[in-house]
Amino acid sequence: MLFAIPFPMIDPVLIEIGPIAIRWYALAYIAGIVLGWRVARWMVQRTPPVATAEQVDDYVTWVTLGIILGGRLGYVLFYRPGYYVTAPWEALAVWHGGMSFHGGALGVIIATWLYCRRLSIDWVAFADRIVCVVPIGLFFGRLANFINGELWGRVAPDVPWAMVFPTGGPEPRHPSQLYQAGLEGIALFTVLMILANRESIRARPGFLSGAFLAGYGVARIIGEFFRQPDAHLGFLFAGATMGQLLSIPMLLVGGWLMLRAKARDAA
Repeated sequence: MLFAIPFPMIDPVLIEIGPIAIRWYALAYIAGIVLGWRVARWMVQRTPPVATAEQVDDYVTWVTLGIILGGRLGYVLFYRPGYYVTAPWEALAVWHGGMSFHGGALGVIIATWLYCRRLSIDWVAFADRIVCVVPIGLFFGRLANFINGELWGRVAPDVPWAMVFPTGGPEPRHPSQLYQAGLEGIALFTVLMILANRESIRARPGFLSGAFLAGYGVARIIGEFFRQPDAHLGFLFAGATMGQLLSIPMLLVGGWLMLRAKARDAA
């Protein structure tokens, strides 16, 4: 306890008026979508252009549904399938929390494919520009996790910046939400923007999508070494967490997409 620093107690509810409560978690989703939308409008028009700004405006509704439906369904299927088999109606109670990034990613992929198919847009090239803004939402989401005092890290009594979380017991723990905000948010966004700034990279359909998948996979696997696994799952195969196991396919597919884009460009 010598090294623990106080957890900044921030009310998860920003404003509450009667039965209406505005939570930081909801604001994180809104901020991620709005800022991502504004950057994406610019990204899709960079040379070679893949869509119009107006098409991105319409796409926002599709991607929002993909995030919410995919994220919730992914949590139900990947993290607590046994519980929701016995109480399936609880799967609709998104206000109780429980969202999966990997499920949300699948929802966004499906929504993007359907939208691009409807408008005859090259969906791989379109996805390349969209993935560049995803880390913005990941950054705000992890900050919201920290404010809520959830998804805290593993016990770290000798780390000077360790914190005692209200729901994490008396032991000082890694503030892993902040680590993940830095890795999945700031670092991944920076890497993607550096790559996207090169026209030769933008001209290779699939390369940026692969870079995002591989980059997120690496960031999530690293972050999970400091994060306490879900209590109802614990450590799984070979001591890995569910988040790490779900990230391995992303890493492999991402690497394959980058290699494929390079080979196709060279051809």
